[in-house]
Amino acid sequence: SSPHLVQVRERIRINGQPISKDLFNKYFWLVYNRLEETKDPVHASMPAYFRFLTIMAFHVFLQEKVDLAVVEVGIGGTYDCTNIIRAPVVCGVSSLGIDHTSILGDTMEKIAWQKGGIFKPGVPAFTVAQPEKPLEVLRERAQERKCPLYLCPELDDFEEGCRALDLGLAGAHQRSNAALALQLARMWLQRRSCQALGELKEVPPSTELMGRPVPLAPAFRLTDAMIQGLRDTEWLGRTQVLSHGPVTWYLDGAHTTSSIQACVRWFRQAALNQDKLHDGSEVRVLLFNATGDRDTAALLKLLVPCHFDYAVFCPNFTDVSVANNADQQNFNVTLENALTRCLENQRTWTRLLEEKVGQDPWLPSPLRVGGLLQPAPARGSLLLVPPAPRPLNSPALVFPCLAQALRWVAQGRDPHLAAPVASGAHPHPAASSGAVLLREAAVVHVLVTGSLHLVGGALRLLDPVLSQ
Repeated sequence: SSPHLVQVRERIRINGQPISKDLFNKYFWLVYNRLEETKDPVHASMPAYFRFLTIMAFHVFLQEKVDLAVVEVGIGGTYDCTNIIRAPVVCGVSSLGIDHTSILGDTMEKIAWQKGGIFKPGVPAFTVAQPEKPLEVLRERAQERKCPLYLCPELDDFEEGCRALDLGLAGAHQRSNAALALQLARMWLQRRSCQALGELKEVPPSTELMGRPVPLAPAFRLTDAMIQGLRDTEWLGRTQVLSHGPVTWYLDGAHTTSSIQACVRWFRQAALNQDKLHDGSEVRVLLFNATGDRDTAALLKLLVPCHFDYAVFCPNFTDVSVANNADQQNFNVTLENALTRCLENQRTWTRLLEEKVGQDPWLPSPLRVGGLLQPAPARGSLLLVPPAPRPLNSPALVFPCLAQALRWVAQGRDPHLAAPVASGAHPHPAASSGAVLLREAAVVHVLVTGSLHLVGGALRLLDPVLSQ
């Protein structure tokens, strides 16, 4: 799977656990040296990062003799390097969203064409409910490739006659993912001629093709193991909650409009299920970053209704100096470029709040754009904030790294984080008044979203065990 959150070993798991450091080290050098010995002397280049790890993952699975490998496509499908597998047992396409538009195309139909590239002749494939036109594209791709394609029934159909299923992953969108997972798992069990398949339910002929370009797969009675599997599923960085005393961190690596919408629904249910408290006892903070070619303004606009008191923007770098943590490095982005993106996000957030004033009586007077650059030479820290005449008007702050951003938000109240540097380091009124509010609040709700890499960096600092 990709990307990893804290350590690269997360990408290659056996029985749910990242492979050990010793195994990773062993297979990394074995694959690296083999490729080095056999590479084309004229075009002497090694495979790129993702391709190398894909080759290495396949080698690990073969050498460790796994019974079943679940392989997640990197980007798209048609031209993805994972698509070298000629005869998988089954293929699945989850809910489509607009992402990686510079590579996959800027419409759902173009993206559906790319995703359908994983279909194989005679290999069954399943997908979930999709918009009409993208689903039609998937059907056409399946026909081209002589692939039997089926639509997964809703999870509700599996619950008929039994109690509601308890999912380990929060969010309504996970019901769609669970329905797909059940179909893929059953197809594997069927291939292995397992007895515990789950009894198929009849699909009424009238519903099988009514208004659907893709036939509906039958639901089936779930086995106890399947029910337990859905209940015990964990996935770091997705709808994850970390309660650290008065500060509660809500982590979700959503980075598309559809996933941000799902994130907002989850966050409101998990943290904001009561009206905003106006006595200062509750402070809400957004920690956000987005990368690549994503439409940041569209993502931020979806987050405005959560009524954050502060919006904090920072790059995905854990520290200003990342030399001591190779797993978090991104050699495609400089700190300067990342900070420029954060400043753009800051301006966008301020503009969105200005537009919102008048539509929402909760919001106070709008902020004025005009960021201030305030270095603290003694610590090498950097803080950028727009002017903020009063607290609780959603000021937007930019920090150069996650460590500084998290420390400012926590104000020494999270035992996993050191206290922020001396107050002189961030002298701007918005930062100092915010620090007072954060220190005195009864509860602080922090939503970290916009990028899986951002969430991974936050997890590294908030849950040190993950780095071991």
